[in-house]
Amino acid sequence: MDDDTRARNRLLAYAAVRLGGLAIFFLGIAIMYTGLVRAGGWPQLGAIIAIMGAIDAVLAPRILKKAWDQQDRERE
Repeated sequence: MDDDTRARNRLLAYAAVRLGGLAIFFLGIAIMYTGLVRAGGWPQLGAIIAIMGAIDAVLAPRILKKAWDQQDRERE
């Protein structure tokens, strides 16, 4: 695999992971304020899911980058 293809795939994976975290965050918001899980919303569950989604959106891409940097060092 050439460097351009690897970089493109990594960018797509990075964006997908961040987008997944945001989707989880918005799911938590929806659970809090809509009748998605139970009538009248469920603020406690929604808050937990929203916080987990925000953490995932911020930390998971950093973890991916560290893993990729380690792979690049081992490849050299």
